[in-house]
Amino acid sequence: MIDKLKAGLRGELIQRGDPRYEEARKLYNRMIDKRPLLIARCADVADVIAAVRFARENELLTAVRGGGHNGPGLGSCNDGLVIDLSPMKGVRVDPENRTVRAEAGCTQGDVDHAAHAFGLAVPAGIVSTTGIAGLTLGGGHGYLSRKYGLTIDNLLEADVVLADGRLVTASATQNEDLFWALRGGGGNFGVVTSFLYKAHPVSMVYGGPIFWELKDAPRVMKWYRQFLPQAPLELSPFVHLGTMPSGEPFPKDIWGKKTCAVVVCYTGPLDQAEAAVKPIRQALPPPVLDWAGPLPFPALQSLFDPLLPKGLQWYWKADFVKELPDRAIELHVEHFGKVPTELSIAHLYPIDGAVHKVGRHETAWNCRDATWSMVICGIDPDPANAPALKAWAKAYWDALHPHNLKGAYLNFMMEEGEDRIRATYGDNYDRLAAIKKKYDPANFFRVNQNIKPA
Repeated sequence: MIDKLKAGLRGELIQRGDPRYEEARKLYNRMIDKRPLLIARCADVADVIAAVRFARENELLTAVRGGGHNGPGLGSCNDGLVIDLSPMKGVRVDPENRTVRAEAGCTQGDVDHAAHAFGLAVPAGIVSTTGIAGLTLGGGHGYLSRKYGLTIDNLLEADVVLADGRLVTASATQNEDLFWALRGGGGNFGVVTSFLYKAHPVSMVYGGPIFWELKDAPRVMKWYRQFLPQAPLELSPFVHLGTMPSGEPFPKDIWGKKTCAVVVCYTGPLDQAEAAVKPIRQALPPPVLDWAGPLPFPALQSLFDPLLPKGLQWYWKADFVKELPDRAIELHVEHFGKVPTELSIAHLYPIDGAVHKVGRHETAWNCRDATWSMVICGIDPDPANAPALKAWAKAYWDALHPHNLKGAYLNFMMEEGEDRIRATYGDNYDRLAAIKKKYDPANFFRVNQNIKPA
């Protein structure tokens, strides 16, 4: 049976014992270690259909990997089949209609590169190595969210291989219930092989981080919470708590210092950028480092890539946040002050503006009234530090959670159980479970943040 599948694929089928197996099974988060039976590196949609049918007929546990950036390692499984879409990297830009079609193996950087040639961008995240498929299916927030909405708010259609092996298109006019569910419902409903996005005129931006010492964080964060509601939607500032990396190109006298930064992205006219960012510089103490300035949008998107290569240890904890009271700010500073490693960070991303213009029942992504998406990331290359990363992130999250909303951004969650997933979807959960029953009644696609069929 395996030989038949192998012969029928245009791509590769990698098995245990193959010289390529160890490299092919590696995950972005090296804290997770899984040993699949088979890895089907799909070259096209026909390969995906063949892999889905093979797995169903042979009752194989199946995981789907897009760009391979998943925190809890849900792009793989033990003793089953991985449908690896990473070879499927086609991107087609239609500059006249301002649309971008991207295959599911693309990273955000692949899409940025293709769209930038036409002065366009698709709203996505903040790290170019992120897979566009997982990012989209989880909602997708980043630098362009305040102005143009979530990634799913710019999704026009998706091609999907269902659990029975059929290929369908989901859009506002075809399989509308599936289209609703895909916009935030994760990988529960099928293998999305390509996405059609609305793109926007974004080319040169004014962006980058402005850093202060951690002792200034309370003043920075209190000012920031007041400033954000009045900030122009073209300006998207997020709060970063981190440690100044000990290496070039960072100034040596601040290596290893704990810092608070406001990372800005201004997409309006460049001749108005300095004025838009001026309030940040004017109202706050002199920064220890100010790296905000004009740069191409893909350069801003890839700014953090060198610090976050594949293969680090990661532990994530997250929440949606509506208010940022003084006590929550105190807890942020207190717990970040105990950070165990230099790479570990905490972020507050704004998800207001255009995100709030979409109703919470218009897409599966339920939390349309949050102001921020919070993430706490314990990160380090050394596996020996994994227990410390987990302990720090959990304690930090436990302290902040009472001040936050119940749910979290799907793409920032580890495997946290059904109650947490229900909290994230709120009153959209039952509709998702009903759509799951229609398109995947046997829960074939269950290696994900799983929604069980009704």
